[in-house]
Amino acid sequence: MAKTSSEVKNRWNAKNYDRIVVMASKGKKEEWTKIAKENGFKGLSGYIIDCIEKAGKN
Repeated sequence: MAKTSSEVKNRWNAKNYDRIVVMASKGKKEEWTKIAKENGFKGLSGYIIDCIEKAGKN
């Protein structure tokens, strides 16, 4: 049976990425996504990664 595109992507992601879950109060996702886009990021994940990496350099 042929693999679907989603199965292939999911398998590749599992091999190449760690999944980190962040729980926040209702409404924070939308608020933080807006801040991320205002700061030139495509989405929230890139913004969070950038913030953590900058904090680690201090």
